Amino acid sequence: MQRLSTVASFIHNFTLARPIDWVTPQGDVMSTSTTSEDDDSNQVHLRGRLAAEPVLRDLPSGDVLAIFRLTVPRPPGERVRVDSLECTSIVARVHRCLARASIGDQVEVTGSLRRRFWRSPAGPASRYTVDAARIRLTRAGRRSGASPGRKQASG
Repeated sequence: MQRLSTVASFIHNFTLARPIDWVTPQGDVMSTSTTSEDDDSNQVHLRGRLAAEPVLRDLPSGDVLAIFRLTVPRPPGERVRVDSLECTSIVARVHRCLARASIGDQVEVTGSLRRRFWRSPAGPASRYTVDAARIRLTRAGRRSGASPGRKQASG
């Protein structure tokens, strides 16, 4: 019992005494050493299932925006079992990964939370989306057939 307490104390002191580095499933080293407790951060890391086929939208700037929905589970015991989150990205590498993914595939998304504003017939409106900087297919879902083609949104 004393040995376990000593190990726990060492781990606690070690993590408080120096920045924590961790390795993502992609092998990237993430470090908290560049931020202090006083710094703000907007980093999102999600693992969930692709809920629908991604939609590609051409923007006036010439960029192509991929819009996709990710379902992520909530903790056990909650009345609602999953959240459905809208994700967007203009990153070509994300587009290529989405082109290989099918509905139901498990993916990891890393990015940031963004609040989008627009004018609606009822007045100003907004919503939050996850701006995906990276995406990784982690596990193929149950596929009942060939993946349908990508939808192209107008305007």
